[in-house]
Parts: sequence; structure tokens; C-alpha cells
Amino acid sequence: MTIPTVRQRERWLRPLRVQDVPRLRLVCFPHAGGAAGFFRTWGARLPVGVELYGVQYPGRQDRVREAYAEGVDELAEPMAEVLESMGEVPLALFGHSMGAAVAHETARRLESVLGRPQAGLIVSGRPAPDRLRPSAVHLGGEPALLEDLRRLGGTSDEVLDDPAMRALILPTLAADYRLIETYRPSDTAPIRTPVCACVSDADPEVDPEEAAAWEYHTRGPFQLRVFPGDHFYLVPQEDELVEQILLFCGLPGRWPSTP
Repeated sequence: MTIPTVRQRERWLRPLRVQDVPRLRLVCFPHAGGAAGFFRTWGARLPVGVELYGVQYPGRQDRVREAYAEGVDELAEPMAEVLESMGEVPLALFGHSMGAAVAHETARRLESVLGRPQAGLIVSGRPAPDRLRPSAVHLGGEPALLEDLRRLGGTSDEVLDDPAMRALILPTLAADYRLIETYRPSDTAPIRTPVCACVSDADPEVDPEEAAAWEYHTRGPFQLRVFPGDHFYLVPQEDELVEQILLFCGLPGRWPSTP
């Protein structure tokens, strides 16, 4: 790997909570159409010593002038390089939906370079790699994207009904849908990093059985956690999800946080 510059790290990672003496670094990969700031509220729920970073994909917000990634590899490769360069603080990767695939591929690359598993990979709202459902929403244009957004929830009708807002969000969504719907893992060997699969009980994208199949994609410990809710259960269930991540990584949940 090449050594990323500070500027390259700043492009890919948004520091949402930095600690003087970090015990764990939690790096969060957002869903299709999402950005690093989606996880900004998590910092108040973390104990002393746990850092929080959000991944910022190209083509959105302060990276709006950059071309969208065309494949998961274009996201996972630079992310692995950036994280590998940040030192030996134990690392946990969380990804929701599309972000779960990117986090998984990043974990695989980190294992290859560092020669060791990470503290944990938490995959949310996504079937295991051998249980992927065929989907081609991106081929249907704006009507198909809008229909799918309404099916999944997480985006208000006020936003979807506003032409200006649609013009702002749909190009990013179209690019992300194309990326994740055409993604096929090139390596399906189990990783060594422990995996926790999180899913809701009413997610139209993945059911608990499909999430449980992540067990066969790690040689380390595995846990399955089912939450109430839909595809975006992680918003109303934020407290419980963050506690689950901490416990899975060996830290007590619900610690008092620093201001």
C-alpha cells in the first residue's frame, strides 16, 4: 500500500469524536445516498476512549466535485490504505446496507495488509455475500428510485415530493444503487475478523435468516442481533445498536460519555 497523506485521510474520514488515548476506533460506512454525518449523534453514546469516524464517499457534500465510485473496490481500497496508516488502535468497522459491503471488503484488505483480524466487523441491513438478492432499481431511472425510497422508508415524503430536493439527492442515489446492485464479491473466503450481523424484524431488504448466513463468512466469533423496525431501524434503535457494537467489541455498554 502507498502511504496516504493527511489530505487523503481528510477526504475519506470525518472525525466525529477523537480521544487523547483511544482504546477503540469505530469507523462507520453509510448506506446508499448517505454521508459521514449520518453517524454524528453516535458520539454522545460512546464511552471514554472510543473514537468515532464517518466515511465520506466521493460525489457528495464537500466531495461533490469528485466523480462517483463505479465499484466497491474504488471505495474499499483507499479506505484500507487510510485506516492502515492510522496506527495500531483496535479497529471496529460498522456498515449499513451498501456500507456493509464496503466495510466487509475493507476488512478483508486490512487483514491482508496487517496480517491480523480487526476488533470487529458489524454489518447491518444486508444479506450475507452468498445470499444477495438480484436487484436492478438503477435501470428504472427516477421513478424506480423514488418508489424504492418510499418502500424502504428513511426519506420523508416532503423531501421526495420537492423537485429541488429530488434534483439534489437522486444523482447520488442513482450512482450508489448502480454501484451496489452490480457488485459481486471477487473473494468469498471467510475473514478472521469477528462479525456481528444486525437486522430488523421487518426489513424488506433482508430477513434474519439471510443476515444469519454472515456466520459462514468469518472464522472468528459471530453474533446475530434482531431489532424491531424497518430498513432504517438504526435511527430509532440508535441507543441499543451502539450498545450492541460496544459489547461485541468487548466494551461494556452504556458507559458515561465525556462532553
